Amino acid sequence: MAATGALTSSGDHLSNKYRVFLSFSGGEDTQESFPSLLYSSLRKAGISVLKDDISSELSQSPIKASIIVIIIFSHHYASSRRCLDELTKIMEFRRSYHLVVLPIFYGVDPSDVCYQEFSFGQAFQDLIQKISPTEDELSKWRTTLSEAGGICGIVVPNFEARDESEEVKEVVENVLDILDKKDLFVAAHPVGVDDRVQEMITMFQNHQSKDVVMVGIWGMGGVGKTTIAKAIYNEIGRTFESRSYLSKIRKAWDQEEGQVRLQNQLLSDICKTTKVKINSIESGKITLRDRLRHKKALVVLDDVDKLAQLNALVGSRDWFGEGSTIIITTRNRRLLVEIDCCVYLMKNLNERESMELFSWHAFKQESPKKNFTEFSRDIVAYSGGLPLALQVLGSYLFDREVEEWESVLEKLRKFPNNKITKKLKVSFDGLSDLLEKEIFLDISCFFIGMDRNYVTQILNGCGFFADIGIKTLVERSLVTIDKKNKLGMHDLLRDMGREIIREQSRKLGKRSRLWFRKDARAVLLKHMGTVAIEGLSLKLSQSKKMHFQTEAFTKMKRLRLLRLDNVELRGDYKYISRELRWLCWRGFPVKYIPRSFYQKKLVAIDLKYSSLIQVWKEPQLLKKLKILNLSHSRWLMETPDFSKLPSIEKLILKDCPSLTTIHHSIGLLDKLLLLNLKDCIGLRNLPKSIYGLRSLNTLVLSGCMNIEELGEDIEQMDSLTTLIAPTIKQVPFALTRLKNILYLSVHGHEGLPHHVIPSLFQSWTSPANNPLPHIPTYVGMPSSVLWDMLNSIYVPFTIPSTEPKGQNLLLEDGLDTPDSLFLEYLLIQIGKDSQVFHTLSNCVSQGLNLTKYSGDCILPSDNYPHWLTFSGEGASVKFEVPPVTGHNHLKGMTICCVYIPSGDWDIKACESRIICLMIINYTKTTTLLFTEDKLKSLEEAEMREIISNLESGDQVEVQAAFGSGFTVKKTAVYLLYDESFDEVMESSTPEVVNLTSTKHKCEEEEAHESIRPRKAMKI
Repeated sequence: MAATGALTSSGDHLSNKYRVFLSFSGGEDTQESFPSLLYSSLRKAGISVLKDDISSELSQSPIKASIIVIIIFSHHYASSRRCLDELTKIMEFRRSYHLVVLPIFYGVDPSDVCYQEFSFGQAFQDLIQKISPTEDELSKWRTTLSEAGGICGIVVPNFEARDESEEVKEVVENVLDILDKKDLFVAAHPVGVDDRVQEMITMFQNHQSKDVVMVGIWGMGGVGKTTIAKAIYNEIGRTFESRSYLSKIRKAWDQEEGQVRLQNQLLSDICKTTKVKINSIESGKITLRDRLRHKKALVVLDDVDKLAQLNALVGSRDWFGEGSTIIITTRNRRLLVEIDCCVYLMKNLNERESMELFSWHAFKQESPKKNFTEFSRDIVAYSGGLPLALQVLGSYLFDREVEEWESVLEKLRKFPNNKITKKLKVSFDGLSDLLEKEIFLDISCFFIGMDRNYVTQILNGCGFFADIGIKTLVERSLVTIDKKNKLGMHDLLRDMGREIIREQSRKLGKRSRLWFRKDARAVLLKHMGTVAIEGLSLKLSQSKKMHFQTEAFTKMKRLRLLRLDNVELRGDYKYISRELRWLCWRGFPVKYIPRSFYQKKLVAIDLKYSSLIQVWKEPQLLKKLKILNLSHSRWLMETPDFSKLPSIEKLILKDCPSLTTIHHSIGLLDKLLLLNLKDCIGLRNLPKSIYGLRSLNTLVLSGCMNIEELGEDIEQMDSLTTLIAPTIKQVPFALTRLKNILYLSVHGHEGLPHHVIPSLFQSWTSPANNPLPHIPTYVGMPSSVLWDMLNSIYVPFTIPSTEPKGQNLLLEDGLDTPDSLFLEYLLIQIGKDSQVFHTLSNCVSQGLNLTKYSGDCILPSDNYPHWLTFSGEGASVKFEVPPVTGHNHLKGMTICCVYIPSGDWDIKACESRIICLMIINYTKTTTLLFTEDKLKSLEEAEMREIISNLESGDQVEVQAAFGSGFTVKKTAVYLLYDESFDEVMESSTPEVVNLTSTKHKCEEEEAHESIRPRKAMKI
């Protein structure tokens, strides 16, 4: 039973935060001496303590306010309801508020507490018998005892007349050790820290409590990774047995003895010993692995930039005890991927957070002072949410006058702050590959906001291996890629890259890249260019056009990248470098590209808004050219001869209204992926060779008002995924043959194929079009697409027969008069002519005639090994191909459709009631589509292909589309497994199954009708 008196340290008050809370039973088994001795010793060590024997009015607030709770488990602890309820609260706070719990097992074994055994368990049972707790209470107590007993603590044997001072000393040392874990300084103004810390803690909570969790904080320099890591260290550090924060690892790693020193620091922090010394990296790995594996530790590795650092300090999860957490801050995402680490992307501060942080540093208050609001907004916008920049610039501008702010802003627009640049440049300097640095500099000067694939092709043409290079820059937080695949870069990183180039030389002509308008203009006007220049960009507005002499390029022998907007060059184009890979010249001023401007290494030509009438007077061989963009060239009349451009992948000719001819050689472009002819209103047709572009992914014809139709040969474009041709008036049925199509915009319909095709099918089957003879016979589209397509079929008329005389029909008709309203059936045989098929046909015929006056519709059921039957309502049936035993395998398939014919159709239509048949294999995701004509002319090889496509376990659906006025009541599929009978079946008494009740004939005509002979028509 718990004691009722209260013992608190002198001067303590309940509103104070106690360092330690003691929870124990006041029974004789603790002899009162141990709790009192412990309490006194903790007090003497300067630790504020509260014992749980205070009156119940205190509730649980002292527990929650404490840092450490010491629970003294004794023989009679579990005999107190008060103790058990209090323990439940303690463990709840441990889970919710990271309370540190230190159990002392006084005279009991930890397993006794876990499993409620021996004297401890007996006390618990005595309490249960005494108070009869509810099942919920009992369950909570058991769970809590099991959890608390499993916490690593101190075992104190309980012997009479024994000096317990040594155990008390050990407890006090443990408490001091826990309380001595100094928190780290986070930030004077931790704006935005709490939200990000909570996001990371949520990541930790997604793991099991016994998992060893590794989380990497990844982001560009100055974004606040270290700040967040420190805050988390402080927030959750006390819940671990030990913790260690290793700072500035990148810098320390390269110092003499730095690597071993880091290992020794980690060992000392976690194991609290200086006796064991690590002398080498390799031995240190073994020592750390052996010493840390039993510790629940929190380890923070700050500013990691090499995999070797991780291997030496944290090795693997096996190095640490259950429940440990390792946090890594880095600018290099690749390191985190290689150790299979969860990644937390550090986001920049938002506008509100940025303004607050800047204001604290610039004004020592939460918001800007009067008259400085607009200046502050400009600084915040320039900083782009980067905490480093906000702190540096805010501190620099503190207590300065308005004129000084204006001067600083003007300077920043031209030259970045050196302190910020130095910090950011660490990431650039960390690139070990020279080509990666070249890629970064090219992007920072010329390619921000451009498509990643476009830039990759250009830089690959420069020999930079940009696929892996750009990925590395992304992993190093130097470049970003947005959802539209556009390259991005923080403005301060961009300025850092450009500053690196400025530092190459004070002379403009000796810098590798020129992007600043004033600098590029000066170099061209004064002919200051040298061999050092690799890239030049001069973008002028339409109203400020300028002209320069081509001789200004004479010395730029290594020029790779050239961007000109509204610039005219006068003179011979032979002076321009032959090393160009990228030519982007908006407003190209001449009618055709001069012969002397031959650039055989070009990868991309972008001549938007050009004055071209003809691209080249004579074809030029450009084997490396992949991208040709001549959009908005209003006077361009024809495309070039493509036979000299074999590597073209993207051909963009948007808004070329005078374009009337596409050279027939376009069919030779076997690498072409994109063809964009949007708003080319002068085009009236496409060359037939265009349909031979088997690699083409995207075809854009929107706005091509005078192109009225696409050819049936479009089915040859088997790589086409996107077709945008909303103004096309005649859409070919061959569209349904396109196996890889993902997006369609045709004839007023746009979207995914399974939305568009059904609508098109309805328009195709309208009386005005009558295109059915051209319906495709095979479609390799996803089955779900055609499933929707068939479900939406509506045919408002009957199609005349086109069957030649003398050709075998697939129908069992039995029609004598056009006004007959009998149930009729249609049989389709796929496979060899066989005895089984003829017998089955007779069974179907007799089954229908036998029920003529009963109103029933009955069809043959299973008769294996000859056939298996699957039936369904209406015009479709779904089934799973069953497994078969023995030597039998699928020989053929017969499809039976029972229907009511139209009352007003003429005899000529009797052979054309079915429009098409579809066989969908959902398992193989294949679909076969047949018109009536195709069904009548199937070759044996084609039938074998159909049958071979059906294998045991396949989920299959068969659907039939009939003409207007026909009502399909039942559909049955018979899978034929044998071709002959060993014993003759009595066809007059077939085994049948009643499928549904259907009117066989109108009552007023029944008296005049007799059973008519039926013959089985087959393919």
